Amino acid sequence: MIVLKATQDKVLAALQSVAGIVERRHTLPILANVLIRKAGGQIQLTTSDLEIQIRTTAELGGDDGAFTTTIGARKLVDILRSMPADQTVSLESNQSKLVLKGGKSRFTLQSLPAEDFPLVQESANFGPSFSVPQKTLKNLLSQVSFAMAVHDIRYYLNGILFVAEGKQLSLVATDGHRLAFANATLDVEVPRQEVILPRKTVLELQRLLSDAEGSIEMQFASNQARFNFGGMEFVTKLVEGKFPDYNRVIPKGHKNSVTLGRTALLAALNRTAILTSDKFKGVRLNIEPGTLRIASSNAEQEEAQDELDIDYGGDAIEIGFNVSYLIEALGNMSQDMVRIDLQDSNSSALVTIPDNNDFKYVVMPMRI
Repeated sequence: MIVLKATQDKVLAALQSVAGIVERRHTLPILANVLIRKAGGQIQLTTSDLEIQIRTTAELGGDDGAFTTTIGARKLVDILRSMPADQTVSLESNQSKLVLKGGKSRFTLQSLPAEDFPLVQESANFGPSFSVPQKTLKNLLSQVSFAMAVHDIRYYLNGILFVAEGKQLSLVATDGHRLAFANATLDVEVPRQEVILPRKTVLELQRLLSDAEGSIEMQFASNQARFNFGGMEFVTKLVEGKFPDYNRVIPKGHKNSVTLGRTALLAALNRTAILTSDKFKGVRLNIEPGTLRIASSNAEQEEAQDELDIDYGGDAIEIGFNVSYLIEALGNMSQDMVRIDLQDSNSSALVTIPDNNDFKYVVMPMRI
């Protein structure tokens, strides 16, 4: 039976949309596979890592009829990538194997039984669904995701807090040294929901969400989230635990503030970062009326110094930061100007966009 027959670009696009969560190494060999379900002219592709499940449906030709199997997802992607985009490829079933053909190439691949594929048990009590534009969610994720923790023992920090209430959707991420907050106003009223999305889910959503027109529909249960967008269904386990009270972390009433060009500041930080060491990423910021000096040094006693003219009349402050934390925040913003609020050399700094309350970034100082 010909399971599918279409151009390489169509087959690869469908497969890549679900293959991102498939890990290279597995305790369960079948989790390296994609579940293929054929019904008539439609093919349903499903992947899972036991905590996230992604499913898409595509029209990929082939014979009519029902057929199910599983086949190595990464292997299939790698083979398809090696073929020309306009080449017609076909996948045919042959007993317990599948034969992929394209031009004069032919690959015989081992399959595993579909009934052994462990589907994620979906929650029976999802809350009401609501939709936001894909572009809105993608922008919010990019503004905060860099501040997520990686493999922190405080597992609730290895992800993003997702708060929807009324017409507001807020995303928050922190690793304990910095905190990023982004907010968007929705067209619809939504009931209050507060969940923590795992890190892997966030990275996968960022990969899959589109900047084009189109919305993403969301539903939350106590331990799961479900997203529908672009012909895909995405189910993920949520992180259990209590996220820190981010409102208490965001400083209010810092008496010194400076507004300056984002690209000029980012360029100066990138230059001084060259002479920091991999272990110690510290830079010193000297802020005084009219001038911002940025300096760094390393174990080889090399030094870098850069200077920016600024419109500032507040206190003279010398403060140290992990330069990566500043570069990542500024690099994920698109605005021309940024505002930095400071209290003194020991208090956290607040980075915002002038006349805009939808983005806040808090970064702790470091001793240098």
